[in-house]
Amino acid sequence: MPFGLCNAPGTFQRCMMAIFHDMIEKMMEEKSHFMVKEGIVLGHKISKKGIEVDKAKIEVISKLPHPTTVKGIRSFLGHAGFYSRFIKDFSKITRPMTHLLEKNSPFIFSNECIQAFRTLKDKLTEAPILIAPNWDQPFELMCDASDFAVGAILGQRIEKHF
Repeated sequence: MPFGLCNAPGTFQRCMMAIFHDMIEKMMEEKSHFMVKEGIVLGHKISKKGIEVDKAKIEVISKLPHPTTVKGIRSFLGHAGFYSRFIKDFSKITRPMTHLLEKNSPFIFSNECIQAFRTLKDKLTEAPILIAPNWDQPFELMCDASDFAVGAILGQRIEKHF
């Protein structure tokens, strides 16, 4: 399909529906849950309290030994990075390990890296619950920057917790 046609998305969707209609119409009953109070959606536990990390995934991460290769560090940081929005100062904590990923950096998993690894695992196990915004309350934008990271959060003060 050529790019730039105004009706290309609709044509593509119609083509995909024609090809996969028998698979789309079948509902995966084991993956479908109706009228539940909480559930796991895309690696997050969704409930009336808010959005939490999936404890099963965090349990697996918490049992991991510290990485011994660059590939192991990439894998761990990828898994932990999935939940980075739950962890305050994520890039600050992971900085010693990310230095080991630089091109000409020697791989020495120092005590600083081990401490960062343990801190990150601890923060993952006690991650906060993200709640839906209250549209009647004012929002606050908090920004911060350092020599190696920039961060911002849009939040609300509810019960003196931010």
